[in-house]
Amino acid sequence: MSAESVLNHPGNIHPNAFTQAQLEWLPWLEPLPEADLTERHFTGLVDASRAKSPYFRLLARDPDILGARTRTDKDIFYNPEAGLPRAERELSATAASRFNGCIYCASVHARFASYFSQRTDDVQRLLDEGVKAELGERWNAIVAASVALSATPSAFGPEHVAQLRAQGLDDLAIADVIHGAAFFNWANRLMLSLGEPQASASS
Repeated sequence: MSAESVLNHPGNIHPNAFTQAQLEWLPWLEPLPEADLTERHFTGLVDASRAKSPYFRLLARDPDILGARTRTDKDIFYNPEAGLPRAERELSATAASRFNGCIYCASVHARFASYFSQRTDDVQRLLDEGVKAELGERWNAIVAASVALSATPSAFGPEHVAQLRAQGLDDLAIADVIHGAAFFNWANRLMLSLGEPQASASS
């Protein structure tokens, strides 16, 4: 089925609100068929399970770049050595995605932020009210820094670092805020230019 015929299918449900629900993603370009993936493609995917995702099978058309992208992603969010707690790394990505209007990315990282922080209501408030939502001083500082980087890197400045330090973040934790926001500021734009979110069939 071509991307155009998928887009015109009357059964498509396009979510128009930010949510923590599981979403699907519909590519506008044809991903590689899973059966056609080679060892080089799987090396780029890093995790074999990502072969089930149309997004990653689309990016696997350039497996070397995908490999670099995926290893960077994993180091930012899964490296447990010092730095920011996982919940707040996910908060940074959620804030960038909410600001950029990427419903799919925001849903994924909002779920992780809720899971690791157990602050589901606060995460939902960020999705519902936007990046000016009141989330407490520490989370407000993380969101503000993430949004400044997302708006334009030069908008992020010493005042954001000072606010993060005032909330107890050390150099490595501040670096994690920057990396999480910067990576998803790029990733949002890539995903938004290649496809769109779809409501899950199970939701």
